Amino acid sequence: MTAPRKLRLRGKGRDSYLELVLAFPLASIESDEHLTESQEVMDRLLGSVRLDDGEKMYLDALSDLVASYEDEHHQIAPASDADMLRHLMETRGITQAELSRQAGLAKSSIFEVLTGEKPFSRQMIRKLADYFHVDVSVLTTNL
Repeated sequence: MTAPRKLRLRGKGRDSYLELVLAFPLASIESDEHLTESQEVMDRLLGSVRLDDGEKMYLDALSDLVASYEDEHHQIAPASDADMLRHLMETRGITQAELSRQAGLAKSSIFEVLTGEKPFSRQMIRKLADYFHVDVSVLTTNL
């Protein structure tokens, strides 16, 4: 979300906002086709070198409409513990052996989580959160 702007537009900002609304009205998204069209409009705006206040305000409103539709119709399931751990390890560029040594975790526990045999334990979550410098809530979505 961007910083709040004045709600009243004047001059060029007002003109650009109204032009965008006339070209592609701001309305609740009702279908995947409408979603695709909205994303194309957003992509065009985001591809601009510089947006004036009217274009920014329009983009913010359209982004909110897209987010609302996606939240309702295209929910993303939380990542599994294995996927989360794999991602954190890849981001840090470390192996299972390095993680075991540096975070003080048993190699077998890391292996079992990565293969999906076992979920994170509470102790493992604390150690991983400390090691990767993330909030524990990042690792507890599947508890």
